[in-house]
Amino acid sequence: MQLTLWTYEGPPHVGAMRIATAMDGVHYVLHAPQGDTYADLLFTMIERLPKRPPVTYTTFQARDLGSDTAELFKNAAREAYERFRPQAMLVGASCTAELIQDDPGGLAEALALPVPVVPLELPSYQKKENWGAAETFYRIVRALSRPRQAPAGGVPTCNILGPTALGFRHRDDLREIRALLERMGIAVNVAAPLSATPADLARLADADFNVVLYPEIAQSAANWLKKQHGMPFTTVVPIGVRATREFIAEVAGLAGIAVDPALEDAASRAPWYARSVDSTYLTGKRVFVFGDATHAIAAARVASDEFGFEVVGLGTYSREFAREVRAAAARYGVEALISDDYLEVEQKVAELSPELVLGTQMERHIAKRLGLPCAVISAPVHVQDFPARHSPQMGFEGANVLFDSWVHPLMMGLEEHLLGMFREDFEFHDGAAPSHLGKSTPPAARVVPAEPQEIVTPAAVPQPANAGDIAPGWSADAERELGKIPFFVRGKARRNTERFARDTGVLTITIETLYDAKAHYGR
Repeated sequence: MQLTLWTYEGPPHVGAMRIATAMDGVHYVLHAPQGDTYADLLFTMIERLPKRPPVTYTTFQARDLGSDTAELFKNAAREAYERFRPQAMLVGASCTAELIQDDPGGLAEALALPVPVVPLELPSYQKKENWGAAETFYRIVRALSRPRQAPAGGVPTCNILGPTALGFRHRDDLREIRALLERMGIAVNVAAPLSATPADLARLADADFNVVLYPEIAQSAANWLKKQHGMPFTTVVPIGVRATREFIAEVAGLAGIAVDPALEDAASRAPWYARSVDSTYLTGKRVFVFGDATHAIAAARVASDEFGFEVVGLGTYSREFAREVRAAAARYGVEALISDDYLEVEQKVAELSPELVLGTQMERHIAKRLGLPCAVISAPVHVQDFPARHSPQMGFEGANVLFDSWVHPLMMGLEEHLLGMFREDFEFHDGAAPSHLGKSTPPAARVVPAEPQEIVTPAAVPQPANAGDIAPGWSADAERELGKIPFFVRGKARRNTERFARDTGVLTITIETLYDAKAHYGR
């Protein structure tokens, strides 16, 4: 484990909580100390769910370690069943309780509860949240599913697998893809784990095939269902117009139906907007993409193939899908960044100086510090990325959302640049009165007396052995000239100029130095 300020994923028991919270009729008994109850806040404060997660903590304390913590767990499990009467129970340990080795699965089995109990063994010191969610879903599917009982034939049916609690736009993606499948004439048998019950999981095998929306969560379960019940599953993630059309063709092939041409031409404004005059200046914009593997790979494809951006960086924190991300990165001629260290990601973004960052909540903070436009495309996210409105990432409507989310930061960047460029104009400067009021005297500016400055003579400053040992300073004229450069490339211009000044031994950057550096790096 690593001590860090930010983390892309929590421990695997948080992934198990995402499955339990997504489902109905499931309760999770977690052997954990008092401090591990923090995870409730992820669902109530960030996702803004109207209820607490269905989790009972044993909440043992330091003084309990000298007594029988196993009995503490058994009492908590027994009381949880009596109070909540779930259709199925999950039992496991948090990262801290794992060290005690109390075996929650064996203890729960000894209680002989009248409902299915699924034991979870989640190695907290080797695996993380998404793996924990995938393993939990796999275990509960394996424990509860039964052979097919519905007769074959008739209307083709499918299951939708993958949406969870605390997932990035999972609620809206599920609604969008369910509607798309129904327009194709395909009935949805079960959508899981979001809003599914244990009884729903028991009839998963009644469907003809599975739709896997998020491989990080559902691929393990889909592989098992294919092996055990012969159920094929989709491999195309429908993010973007092109991927959605490929998804429709793949689903139609699995269902054995013809696709209505009108459905393939479903109205999405994103392709036309991307080709329109207002957006042509976006072509070739350099973009850095980072997130979970599903969203990062899909976002890079949309950015390159549908928006005309140049992908200069692609990465993921999902180490289980590193091979797929490396293959995707090779398509754009870049080396994939596989890391869960946000400082390494920040260093890469600063090095590449992209014009747009597509990432997680962490990349939003990184981009803000570096003065770069950013759009969030993947978990982990903050409260503003659980909007009240319908805002999917998948399907044709999802493509419209992508266009708005990604392009508008660049549009606002252009507007901000124009405001900055005309800030000193006689008509638009900060002290000018509003033009619609005609000629008037602007309010007098409040003058704040300047603090006395200590004057340091050059002789008083110790000189380094060479000029490259210190950062060069900027003259006032050079700073003003730098301010005329669009803010989304201003950081790169500053860094290049300072590097040029150090290499050439310049201690004070002037306008001439700025343009010399521009000519040097423009060769």
